[in-house]
Amino acid sequence: MVKSMTVDTKDRLVEAATTVLKTQGYGGASARTIAKEAGANSALVFYHFGGVDQLLLAALDRSSAERMARHRVTVADVTTLEELAEAATRIYRDDLDGGHIALFSELVTAAVAKPELRGEVSRRAEPWQAFIEETLERVIGGSALARLTPPRDLANAAITFYLGVNLFTVLDEDRSRTDSVFAMVRRLAPRAKLLTMRLPSRSRRGAAAPKDH
Repeated sequence: MVKSMTVDTKDRLVEAATTVLKTQGYGGASARTIAKEAGANSALVFYHFGGVDQLLLAALDRSSAERMARHRVTVADVTTLEELAEAATRIYRDDLDGGHIALFSELVTAAVAKPELRGEVSRRAEPWQAFIEETLERVIGGSALARLTPPRDLANAAITFYLGVNLFTVLDEDRSRTDSVFAMVRRLAPRAKLLTMRLPSRSRRGAAAPKDH
């Protein structure tokens, strides 16, 4: 019973931290504010998590785990650049509407002034970079495009763009400018079809070459 109550309290604190970070930002996410949202004593923030930042990171962890499971399904059947562009647009909109972008952006912004947060937030970005690289490798691996722009480099670019566009959404209230960027990507994707054709490996090219007699 005690263990069940402890788990319930921790869950409520994580949910409350998520809500406060989305609605009031990092600056408004105090132990007192989060505890009030959770209907708990503020001392429990430190008892269960060791501090406010650790609790906020736990909220980001939960959101990331839910999003990762959801987005793996989104890209599971993607095989072309056109499909990948559509999937990327859905992922971005889903993250924006679900508040994950707000969570991540607030903690990234906080890390600018708090160096101790930088490593924690950076580590939490690594699984997403691996996810993007893995998806790109499946879609364009072995093609001319992959040789020109390796999946790892594209994954780095995608993470950089994601962080930038997260901050830009604050200014782009009607999403028109952000949507225009994704629309441009969707228009360009079909034009890159030839670059995504798989290239024969060197060993296969060598085997196919005519023999001298």
